[in-house]
Parts: sequence; structure tokens; C-alpha cells
Amino acid sequence: MFRLGRATVWFRTLSAECLDTCGRFPRRALSAGRKKEILLQVHGEPNCGIAEIQMNRPHAKNALGKVFVDELYETLDILRYDENVRVVIIKSNIKGVFCAGADLKQRAQMTDSQAVHFVQRLRSLMDGVASLPMPTIAAIEGYALGGGLELALACDLRVAASSAKMGLIETTRGLFPGAGGSQRLPRCIGVGRAKELIFTGRQIDGQEAYSIGLVNHSVPQNEEGDAAYQRALALAEEIVPRAPVAVKMSKVAINRGTEVDIASGMAIEGICYTLNIPTKDRQEGMAAFIEKRPPKFIGK
Repeated sequence: MFRLGRATVWFRTLSAECLDTCGRFPRRALSAGRKKEILLQVHGEPNCGIAEIQMNRPHAKNALGKVFVDELYETLDILRYDENVRVVIIKSNIKGVFCAGADLKQRAQMTDSQAVHFVQRLRSLMDGVASLPMPTIAAIEGYALGGGLELALACDLRVAASSAKMGLIETTRGLFPGAGGSQRLPRCIGVGRAKELIFTGRQIDGQEAYSIGLVNHSVPQNEEGDAAYQRALALAEEIVPRAPVAVKMSKVAINRGTEVDIASGMAIEGICYTLNIPTKDRQEGMAAFIEKRPPKFIGK
């Protein structure tokens, strides 16, 4: 397993401009000369990349504004078809905050019908995060409130600094979670606990979030303020060497299987298992075991 840390073997920054030129991915038009609110970096070895979605809207604490949402949609379009990426980390470039949730200043200027439409877009956006084929990890260093926590909930795994603050606080603003929070939170921590957190709008720290199963890991914050990211990166490095197709099929089987009864879930597992059988990676895994060597998976 290769180590990334701060020095990478292979590094590339994906920008809208170069991808449009190459014509590899469907893109929406971006405003020229505007500072991007969502950055995408992929590092690691070719075909073994870890992608970082970096939220970069400091003046609004990464609030989910129109431009922010558009750029996040575009970034998901890129990642969905990038076979070089095996794991995605969603992190913030703004110290002390993951995502502050909805941009209420923009929301206040919307009509009721515009607000309904925009929240539908947010809901679809979170579904887009959840449906990425590769594993996703949210690295939560600071505040993840409202839509910010809904974004983290759409990820497969969550790592939080023990000092991070999380909550679905919509009821304190006359709202309720409308971008998946009312559905994903109870599936994550149970109905009773989810109701309590949503009804009260309470904020909890990273340690409590770990104790109730909201996050997979809680780590003490470091001097650099990136402890959650470092733990998320280590977790991503642990996933990267595994067979990509098998990992993706596992994600499908778990996600779809937990939505249905056990018999239907077993049928879904069977379908996913069958799809994995003819892969070169499965053959490589068997050969490596017999030859007593580490496998080299290529995602085929």
C-alpha cells in the first residue's frame, strides 16, 4: 500500500477548463474569472487515486448557495465517470467549519416556489453524493449544521474531530430537514435518537456523534486543525488497495439491500456477486492467494 501524506507520488488538479478542452465529461458552463467555491484534487498513483472535494466558500462558511451547489453538481459529474478514482474525501478548506448548511440570506430572497425548487435541487444533490460508485468519506473538522450534516450523511463514512459540532438545526429556524436528513439520520442512528436531535435542533460534538454511531471515527483535533482529514486520508489509503469492482458492488449491495426485506436483500447480494465473478480482479485475487503474494487490482 502506498502512502500519500503530504508528499504524493502522482498529483493532478482537475479543472473545468482542462476537462472541457479534453471533452471527457459533460459539463455546465462556468462563469469566467470567478473564484471556484468547489475544488477537486486527485492524488495517488494512476488508477489508484484518492479524490478530494474541497469546499472553499470562506465568506459564507461553505453555506449551500446557488454557485456552490452548481459547482458541486459539476464535480460529481466528473467523479462519476473517473475510473482512476477509488475513494472520495469531502473536506473543507475553511478552518473551523465543514459546512454551515443552507445559505439563508439567499433563501430569504426566494419566493415560496423558488425555495421549494432549490430544496429539491439540494435533495437531488445529496442523492448524487450518495450514488457515487466509489466509497465517500466526510472529514468533519468544525461545524456541520443543517444541510452541512445532510451532506455528511450522504457519504458512506464520516470522520469527525472530537471538537466538531453537528446538528440538524432546521427546527430552530422554522424549517425541518429537507435535503435527506429526515431519512438518512434515522437510518444511521435509529428512529428515536434521530427524532430527538431533529425535534430539539440540538448540536452535538464529535465524541457524542461517535458514541451514537453518527460518525465512524472521532479524533482529537491537532494544531493544524486537520485531524479528521488525516484520519479520513488514512482510511482512504486502507480502501484504495482493495479490488475496486468488489468494493463498488459491496456498496450497491449494502445500500440497496438495507432498503428492502432480507429476502430481497439476499437477491440483490446474489446479483452483485454474480457481476463480480467474471472480473479480472477476482482472478488476480485468487492467483495472488495461491502464489502467496499481494494482489494488484486494476478495477477490471
